[in-house]
Amino acid sequence: MSDSRFFSTHRPWEDWFGMLLGALIVVSPWFPLQPTHDVMNAERSVMILNTFVVGMLVFGLAQLEYVALQRWEEVAEIALGLWLIASPLIFGYSGDEFLRVWHAALGGIVVLLGALQLWQDWRLSDQELTRHPQ
Repeated sequence: MSDSRFFSTHRPWEDWFGMLLGALIVVSPWFPLQPTHDVMNAERSVMILNTFVVGMLVFGLAQLEYVALQRWEEVAEIALGLWLIASPLIFGYSGDEFLRVWHAALGGIVVLLGALQLWQDWRLSDQELTRHPQ
């Protein structure tokens, strides 16, 4: 029988996956499958800045979880994922279907990963959190 604790234990690969998600979020405005945008306007600049900041924060939180695990990091990761999902509506680029779908998908994965990690660490004491495997 397989390890029944696979999803009940916070593993280092989850933190590495979070770092990969952060990097993907940062580069998402420039994915090659996206139609070209020859015009650089203020709305696109705000969207790129928002995407960069969210991606870097997701990346940084995943690194922080890898080094010093705390529950607030996972809650912040969930909030960032929800923000990324809502960003196309907030910043007005919901008409760009490619980015809207990508940001919804990446944000959803970030939310699911953060919720999984929070669920895994919910019952751990502070001492157990400091012994997070690296």
